[in-house]
Amino acid sequence: MIRNKKLKDMTLEDWTLRSKGVQHATEEEWRTSTSSSRADEVDGPKPKGRSAVDVPGSERKVRCWKEKYCIGTWNVRSMNLGKLEVVKQEMARINIDILGISELKWMGMGDFNSDDYHVYYCGQESRRRNGVALIVNKRVGKAVMGYNLKNDRMMSIRIQGRPFNITIIQVYAPTSIAEETETEQFYEDLQHLLELTPKKDVLLILGDWNAKVGSQEIKGTTEKFGLGVQNEAGQRLIEFCQENKLVITNTLFQQHKRQLYTWKSPDGQHRNQIDYILCSQRWRSSIQSAKTRPGADCGSDHQLLIAKLQLKLKKAGKTTGLVMYNLNQISYEYTVEVKNRFKELDLVDRVPEELWIEACNTVQEAATKTIPKKRKCKKAKWLSNEALQIAEKRRETKCRGDRESYRKLNADFQRIARRDKRAFLNEQCKEIEKNNRKGKTRDLFRKIGDIRGKFCAKMDMIKDKNGRDLTEAEDNKKRWQEYTEELYQKVLDIPDNPDNIVADLEPDILESEVKWALDSLANNKASGGDGIPVELFKILKDDAVKVLHSICQQVWKTQQWPEDWKRSVYIPIPKKGSAKECSNYRTIALISHASEVMLKIIQGRLQQYGDRELPEVQAGFRRGRGTRDQIANMRWIMEKAREFQKNIYFCFIDYAKAFDCVDHSKLWQVLKEIGVPDHLIHLLRNLYSSIRAAHQQPEAGLLTSRIE
Repeated sequence: MIRNKKLKDMTLEDWTLRSKGVQHATEEEWRTSTSSSRADEVDGPKPKGRSAVDVPGSERKVRCWKEKYCIGTWNVRSMNLGKLEVVKQEMARINIDILGISELKWMGMGDFNSDDYHVYYCGQESRRRNGVALIVNKRVGKAVMGYNLKNDRMMSIRIQGRPFNITIIQVYAPTSIAEETETEQFYEDLQHLLELTPKKDVLLILGDWNAKVGSQEIKGTTEKFGLGVQNEAGQRLIEFCQENKLVITNTLFQQHKRQLYTWKSPDGQHRNQIDYILCSQRWRSSIQSAKTRPGADCGSDHQLLIAKLQLKLKKAGKTTGLVMYNLNQISYEYTVEVKNRFKELDLVDRVPEELWIEACNTVQEAATKTIPKKRKCKKAKWLSNEALQIAEKRRETKCRGDRESYRKLNADFQRIARRDKRAFLNEQCKEIEKNNRKGKTRDLFRKIGDIRGKFCAKMDMIKDKNGRDLTEAEDNKKRWQEYTEELYQKVLDIPDNPDNIVADLEPDILESEVKWALDSLANNKASGGDGIPVELFKILKDDAVKVLHSICQQVWKTQQWPEDWKRSVYIPIPKKGSAKECSNYRTIALISHASEVMLKIIQGRLQQYGDRELPEVQAGFRRGRGTRDQIANMRWIMEKAREFQKNIYFCFIDYAKAFDCVDHSKLWQVLKEIGVPDHLIHLLRNLYSSIRAAHQQPEAGLLTSRIE
């Protein structure tokens, strides 16, 4: 009775986190532990599963965090054919939220979605060696703030939490046979990565360290529940932990040896503990348990190491991107509703801004109500259920310790995975042939690109002016804004006073011009800031032409553009070179399709003036002309020069950012010199003088601040 009362009086802070899954190898060990626990009860009640490391009272505040997360690290010995699906299956079975991967052996770097998981990875550029990755589930993925892909041996992600953010680093250390310089370079790079981590962050470092720290107790770093004898690499790891106030969580909890070793030799005779999860000493009380899961299997000789901890993550707010309509299912109700509402519009002598807003709202409201949204097509899974079932049998065989059956099932899995891959490619080829027969060229080339095209992962990490990696989304947005402003600074610094209205107007715009401009716009193109694709105007036919003609005519007279027509969205598309450099991106501008109608009309009016100035030999940027004749002439000259043994010299000039750095003041001057009317020049000046832009990160919907 007295003992129960004492237990009730104990506060939450008097309890330590319990060590789960303690097992005993023999009956003698069980008896010894039972007798020792009874002896402890004589002195008073003992909290269950007390951690081997004493925790100061000032650090116990983390125990009030309710949410539990499971993190792990696994050396998969190359993520080859079909292994990613097996790893995701194991993550779902064990409920792992964050999994670090060592020895990935993928080339390149970036991140991508795979079903309900998000994969961040970093490997070598040209060789399938080393490589690390971090896989997070949906629960954690919503809180990821950014990532830092250091090199093929280490990377990190930063997660938004409360009250402090969490930084998780995944590493793959050099083996014991590596040169000392390589090992020292690894620890130097890791130290530099730690210096970039904010001091207040909850820090976790996981991975394959290829080191044995042993079972000896080192205050503040390890406890006596390690495995094996410390080696030279283990001593280097301990020194690193002491320098950075880190604790090795594998050694904090008493476990059966089967849940301590992380690597087993192929013959099963040797077992070592070389994978570790490190945590800041300040946050070690949040670790509930750390052990291996021998039952997990992915065809590797390493065991899955997991740690359960208490954290509280902050969910990131949802980003609202543009609505993507399924343009193959534009309903008849949309056409009827928009036509009826267009007939009620007052089109005579209206301010262009007001008239456009009414027309835009009409189209958007009707489309939202009647047209279904476009769903993202998930990538086809080529690995069959048969292969996944064999992987499950292989895991069960591993638990039983039947090595012969395990080897056979492992060979069967690889054979069936190769068969499934071939079957998937054959099916894709059949679809390509079918699209070719039916004349569906768009689907045809998309399929060919999916099969032949090099996988290009997203890269949301760029460098600042000084070459420092920016890992967080907010920093990336500011850098894009800074880069774009610098790119157009020459244009922005030019004083321009387009407020005066030109009285001598050109002939009015005809409805036939609007119809020609609307029909000439290509389908299946990304919409601008208003989110209205051109197909929603084209299907309305004469009704859309009438409304757009009225808006364009008012812009023509007043020389004032609607605000939506002056706004563009820049999409960065990577070119060759490092994807971390802003200069290695093409900034594609998306503008309103309705404004393209007006620009097409102006271009048609300017065409006659431009054709008079362009020489006959110019083929680029001219309709109905190509560069075939020029290329043929160059080849003929080269052949003749080789025949008569004469030297020949060609000069190729490529202007960097040529169209982005046009001097607008000189452009207006040149247009005036070649005879372009003042009315057309003033229209263009009014557009470019007040244009606004924003950067959008693909698939993220994140916009930078406006660039004016």
